Amino acid sequence: MRDAIAQQLKSALKAGDKSRVSTLRMVQAAIKDRDIANRGLAKDPAGDDDVLQILTRMVKQRQESARAFEDGGRPELAAQERSEIAILEEFLPSRMDEGEARAAIAETIAALGAAGPRDMGRVMSALKEKFAGRMDFSSASGIVKEMLA
Repeated sequence: MRDAIAQQLKSALKAGDKSRVSTLRMVQAAIKDRDIANRGLAKDPAGDDDVLQILTRMVKQRQESARAFEDGGRPELAAQERSEIAILEEFLPSRMDEGEARAAIAETIAALGAAGPRDMGRVMSALKEKFAGRMDFSSASGIVKEMLA
């Protein structure tokens, strides 16, 4: 994944795409920060799972910023945040729609033998492990709660 980001950065530099270059450099800086933090904890450098977490967090931050800019009457800044989201999402696996999410949740509940609301934590943990970057966990928690009720 790091190589793909570096390759895209080279292409953007050659094409002179300033917004893409700045977004990809920001991603690389975040990955480097994670590497430094991991080194301090005697862990390995950031792997693909870590990069997925970083990208997912960055997308979420930009979505919140875009909403705040729109609420504040700054549509040009909201548009800039959305363009960064589009670039970041190129590196993320495709998102599940609600039907796919419901099927995956039902399958996970059945596999774990979850029976009630007290098993929600176990189910969410399994979903996060299996579908990181593909599922919106804020809406998934509502679906899990509904299915376990």
